[in-house]
Amino acid sequence: MFELVAPYQPAGDQPQAITKLTEGLRSGAAHQTLLGVTGSGKTFTIANVIKNIRKPTLVISHNKTLAAQLYAEFKSFFPNNAVEYFVSYFDYYQPEAYIPRTDTYIEKDSSINDEIERLRLSTMSSLFSRRDVVVVASVSCIYGIGSKEDYEAMVIPIRAGMDMTREHLLHRLVDLQYTRNDIEFTRGQFRVRGDTVEVCPAGREDALRIEFFGEQIERITRFEPLTGHKIDSLEAVTIYPGKQFVTPAEKLRPALLSIREELSERIAWFEKHGKLLEAQRLRAPSAASRRAGDGVRRRADHEGDARSTGIGSRRDASARQRVGGGRCESATRSADPEAIQSLPRRLRLDAATR
Repeated sequence: MFELVAPYQPAGDQPQAITKLTEGLRSGAAHQTLLGVTGSGKTFTIANVIKNIRKPTLVISHNKTLAAQLYAEFKSFFPNNAVEYFVSYFDYYQPEAYIPRTDTYIEKDSSINDEIERLRLSTMSSLFSRRDVVVVASVSCIYGIGSKEDYEAMVIPIRAGMDMTREHLLHRLVDLQYTRNDIEFTRGQFRVRGDTVEVCPAGREDALRIEFFGEQIERITRFEPLTGHKIDSLEAVTIYPGKQFVTPAEKLRPALLSIREELSERIAWFEKHGKLLEAQRLRAPSAASRRAGDGVRRRADHEGDARSTGIGSRRDASARQRVGGGRCESATRSADPEAIQSLPRRLRLDAATR
């Protein structure tokens, strides 16, 4: 399963260490330690153990720098296998905070490294699709990244000759948090040209061109997204979610209802204990989100299918452009001060002058 490529063979104490470590793993030893000075070939020794055990392997490092070094070394030892890099994708992270005494709210701020995010998504897709995987990770890997069952249930396996309409594929791509962009074609996006759908998978550097003939997939092509040049033709491929955290709608709806119920309980608790400022901070965003959610549901009922709003038709685009004006007019007609205060400043001024 693992094909070890190296210009040299184990030497010195390495053969003995490889044999003992392999036997220990096969006998079920919980802990083993490999000692060696810098430059003694410990990574090469472990690579030989991985080849002997023939199982997916997780290598944990205590920081990103060492993880990157190990990733490069294992990548050179296993060029024909899936060696993945899984570390935190935040270049900068500032958690949100609120100080009630001074009514100070510190907004959450973060900067995500797109390339590391791509490598994390590539890791997840490799673990679902093959067994010859070596994942080099930092301690970031111990944190939960969602349900394996939910993630697996949302992937889109397609093959040439498969019965599937173009509209159904577009709906599924939106469910997987891909966005439509017919101009700038980058990772995690798709574009539509007649009966052809082009997808730039979130965890890959190439792109997929899916051609339809009626209600059937006629051809699948892998191509270079920058130049459009064809790389090869595929008989089958699996499209994985565009984000790490995806949740089926069946689980999302009850979760939203539960959050709203808990929100009402907390607002009532703050008011009961005289914490009016804290209650108001919760009430204002919740009222705005309820109005926004009601507007989405009304638009979804009007369209007949809520998911179709994400496909990017001209009618949907024009509807999204009218959202700001619609909210302003609704707030003005209702003369609800709370609704007006939830609008952006420019729209509040416009509403106040009407």
